[in-house]
Amino acid sequence: MSAIGNDIDHAAKLLSEGEIVGIPTETVYGLAGNAFDSNAVAKIFAAKDRPAFDPLIVHIGHLSQIDLLAKEIPKSVKSMLEELWPGPLTVVLPRQSIIPDITVSGHEKVAIRMPSQTMALELLRNLDFPLAAPSANPFGYISPTKARHVIAQLGDRIPYVLDGGDCDVGIESTIIEPMGVDCNVLRLGGLELGKLAPYFNNFNRMLNKSSNPSAPGQLAKHYSPRKEISVFERKEEFPESNTATYILFDSYIEGIPEKNQLILSKKSDLNEAASNVFSFLRKADEMEGNEILALKLPEVGLGPAINDRLYRAAAK
Repeated sequence: MSAIGNDIDHAAKLLSEGEIVGIPTETVYGLAGNAFDSNAVAKIFAAKDRPAFDPLIVHIGHLSQIDLLAKEIPKSVKSMLEELWPGPLTVVLPRQSIIPDITVSGHEKVAIRMPSQTMALELLRNLDFPLAAPSANPFGYISPTKARHVIAQLGDRIPYVLDGGDCDVGIESTIIEPMGVDCNVLRLGGLELGKLAPYFNNFNRMLNKSSNPSAPGQLAKHYSPRKEISVFERKEEFPESNTATYILFDSYIEGIPEKNQLILSKKSDLNEAASNVFSFLRKADEMEGNEILALKLPEVGLGPAINDRLYRAAAK
C-alpha cells in the first residue's frame, strides 16, 4: 500500500527516480510522472489501465516552460495564458520533439496546463522536468478529489500520494485548441467558456471521440460509477424507485427519504456543485441500492461541464 503525506521533497525525489506519484491539483488528483521519461509515462498508463491511444496532459510550473514543450505559439495565446494561468485551463499546441510519442499518444500536438494548487505548483517548481498527470483513478472510473480516493483505487500500484486536501474545483480542466481567432473546445471543465470570450471570436465544440481522441476526456463513456446511472432533465421525469440514490442540484424531492438524496449545493452555487459532483458519484456508488438517478443542472456557468460529466458517466 502506498504511503500518504505532505512531503514535497520526497515526492520530487521519487519522480526524479522515474517513479509515479499521486499529486493534488485544484481540479482533481493526478497520477504524475516525468513527461520526458517514456518509462515513467508507461507506468502511468499501466497503473491506470489506460489505453495507449488516450493522450496525457503535461503540467508545468512556469509559463516560460511552454516554449520547451510547444512551438508556433501565437502571441495572443501567450497573452491569454498570462491572464488565466495558473488555473483549470489546458491548451493544445503543436509539440516540440523533446516530448516522447507515448506522452501524446503519437499526436503532433501536446496538451499543457499550469495548475494553481499550492503544493502542485511548489512540486513542479522544484523539478527540472514537467509532469504528465492524468487523473489518479483506474481508467473510466470516477475521478478522485481527495487523497484517500487515490489510495483506495491505486494504493497498491504507486509508492506515494501527496496529500493537498480536497480539490477546490472538483472537475477536470477545460481543454481548448486555439485556431487563430477561433477556438476548438475539446473538453468542458473547470474554467467557464465565458472567461475565454475576450480571446476568441468563435467556439467550435468538438467534445466526443469514440477512438483516437485528440485530448483527454473526449471518450463518450467516462467518469463512470459501477452502478447504472441515468440523467434526467426534470424532476418530473424520474421513475418511481425505492432503491435509487438521487443526485440533485439544490433541493430535495418530496416523498423520497432525504437519506437517499445527495444535494450538490443547497446554496444553488454551481462552483460548489462542481466541487462535489465526483465525491457524490462515489458516495452514491457506495450507498445501498442498485441505481443512481441524477438531475441535469442549469446550463449556465459550470453547469455544462458538470452535465458533461454526468452524461458521460451514464453513457452505455
